[in-house]
Amino acid sequence: MKIMRKNLRYSVPMTIGIMFILISMMFLSSCKDFLNPEQEINVKQEQLFDDWYEYRSVSMGLYGLQQKLVEQLVVLGELRGDLLTVTPNADADLVEIYNFKATKTNKYANPTNFYKLISACNSFIGILKERHPEVLDKSLGSTNYDKLYGEALCMRAWAYFNAVRIYGKVPVIYESLTSVEEVEKYLNSTSYIDSVHYVLRPGVTVNDGYPLDTTYTTITLNKQFYNVDQVISVFTKQLEEDVKAVGVNHYMDNNDKTWEVTVWNTYAYHALLGQMYLTSGDFSKSANHLNYIAFTTSDNYRYQLGATLQGVLWRNIFKNIDITEDIYALRFDKASQQQNDFQRLFDDWPPHQYMLKPTKTAVHLWETLWRGYGLVSDPTSPFLMRLSPVQKGTPGDSYRGYGTSYIYANNGAVLPFGQYFQMGTTLYVSPMTSYLGMLNFKAKNDVRSYTSVMEGYDTIVYKYSVDKTPYDQDANFIIYRAGGIQLYLAEIYTRWAIDQPGGFTAPSTSRAINIVNDGSVYNVLADRAQKGIRGRAGYLGANGGIEADNLSYSRNPFTNEVTGVTDRTGRLDLKQLWLEEQILDERARELAFEGERFYDLMRVAERRNDPSFLAKKVSAKYPSGQREAIYNLLLNKKNWYINVFD
Repeated sequence: MKIMRKNLRYSVPMTIGIMFILISMMFLSSCKDFLNPEQEINVKQEQLFDDWYEYRSVSMGLYGLQQKLVEQLVVLGELRGDLLTVTPNADADLVEIYNFKATKTNKYANPTNFYKLISACNSFIGILKERHPEVLDKSLGSTNYDKLYGEALCMRAWAYFNAVRIYGKVPVIYESLTSVEEVEKYLNSTSYIDSVHYVLRPGVTVNDGYPLDTTYTTITLNKQFYNVDQVISVFTKQLEEDVKAVGVNHYMDNNDKTWEVTVWNTYAYHALLGQMYLTSGDFSKSANHLNYIAFTTSDNYRYQLGATLQGVLWRNIFKNIDITEDIYALRFDKASQQQNDFQRLFDDWPPHQYMLKPTKTAVHLWETLWRGYGLVSDPTSPFLMRLSPVQKGTPGDSYRGYGTSYIYANNGAVLPFGQYFQMGTTLYVSPMTSYLGMLNFKAKNDVRSYTSVMEGYDTIVYKYSVDKTPYDQDANFIIYRAGGIQLYLAEIYTRWAIDQPGGFTAPSTSRAINIVNDGSVYNVLADRAQKGIRGRAGYLGANGGIEADNLSYSRNPFTNEVTGVTDRTGRLDLKQLWLEEQILDERARELAFEGERFYDLMRVAERRNDPSFLAKKVSAKYPSGQREAIYNLLLNKKNWYINVFD
């Protein structure tokens, strides 16, 4: 049997062992080569891998298995953080996650989908090693088989890394374990006898990819686990040393360039390594890999945050695959029966269940960001500032926040955004019963009017519903994108001591600030106008960016009035902590609900050796009667993980 499918995407979720079980054949709408429904679905190993397209089909199956993890990744990465909370509709599994009391039967805590992906990767890696041993020789030029091998190694490393961030430790799933059944038997025993391991005898030739003679042996697999540091050590070494090439050029066949970023590719390879090294605290190695992405010159400096997604266009990130922003994304497509649960979890209209919603912390991060304001010296003191009476500014992160990341709805009716208009020197909003009207009332401290506008409305995560109908349920899931990589680099430069002219070292805080504010660090090196994270979102000008000055002014988040000043003169350590938190807030505005928030908090808390940093932020979303208990629970780092392997 030969499987000829040139336009197949994420098509064959499977466990690959002695028997290959092909399930859930999923196709692009443009795919015309459907499999014959009369054929057998149980295909023996020797019947596969007759030609390139069969290898490619099996590779696509790995991506199908990865799709099965996306709801789990978002729930565990966000609901345990400070930006997402439960509604009264939440099911028991979500409530367990919210309360940090997940049981082993919890569907979001269950590691089985990780086992499926890792064991399938093991099998495919083994097949490639056996039938294309050239993938092991880095002295040879790369072929598509090398790229498939690199994709499988990346996929397996990514699976281990995400699993260990969830569970704190993960079982070592040996390469000879190529099915979920084998993995479960191995995990349920103290030592596992593997009797299907086969070895090609020395000197035996291979005919058309098949060994002419094999011998079977038994090996004993002793159960062991990797912790976070061990996973990072083992798999960064493997990726650095064993990957020759990554990313089959599928779009050469189908003229669809989005294929480039919907499979593991060179940029995604570097993103994964950069993320793992950042987690371990190795700033130098992390920056080396992340800068490969940030300083790329391909496709007009594609990942340097230009004008193509500036302002109101920012929401296009969540409408389609965009190769100038997406580094690695999983595409879903209702027409091909590739759907996910995000709308069911988040939307507040039939047929969905509205079980999760943004926290007040999340909403305030967008709504208390101000643009176009001015500060003037306070005549009572040279060290104080006050808000300019003629340039008070306007509140709200209008592009990344309302209408894209979240909305307000009341029985299915969405609160309109509203529109500013000016008469003379006065700024007005039309209509006042709108999002902008609500912010305007808050800015005037008009509690009665603000409360009247918001009566009956609740908050909804909207990122996975942009341009979707209620029955689509096929929002793409972005694993790595340019905004996240740029903010990783800003975080690194806040802390990383770099050699400076004159023979001394110092953290490159100015570079961190430039990356976030306007991208000017890239303008020196590239002939393209960069925008930076804040600049792309419309926050430019003297008071539009983050800062790490000697004096910083606290302001009322709703009226923008200056309320105090902090002097950090001569205290680089305090400036670094302040800047680090501002970058963390910016990551929340840019990347909320994309699955990384809890791990961002973990990473910073670990770096500071201060569990209370995470405990304070997360516990703040709980009701007053529960807040202290959650805070105390999270002071113990063990409780940051779901301990299914204890």
